[in-house]
Amino acid sequence: QVQLVESGGGLVQAGGSLRLSCLASGRTFSRYAMGWFRQAPEKEREFVATISYSGRITNYADSVKGRFIISRDNAKNTVYLQMNSLKPEDAAIYYCAADTDVSYSGSSSDNYDYWGQGTQVTVSS
Repeated sequence: QVQLVESGGGLVQAGGSLRLSCLASGRTFSRYAMGWFRQAPEKEREFVATISYSGRITNYADSVKGRFIISRDNAKNTVYLQMNSLKPEDAAIYYCAADTDVSYSGSSSDNYDYWGQGTQVTVSS
């Protein structure tokens, strides 16, 4: 079992920055891949970013590439999502997820077997 707790969401003006955190517990964090997804009202959940168990490999959705950075601190059992140059279309509930079967995962939400409860990000124009 893995428990994931996100934090760091909030209200920010367009062009601003936020850093989301996701604290994991329950299994050896450094052995599995992590990802961030988001879901806006009346839209499907979409992939944002993923990171390998070591942090060496990352991948991003085209919509956030160059603005968001995913990272992890295995000593703190935490994965981060640094969000810069935020746009109103980035507003959503952001979820972290764990794919405990592999060291590096992909962009499909079906790959991930544990999810956090989500944290709201609101971007004002």
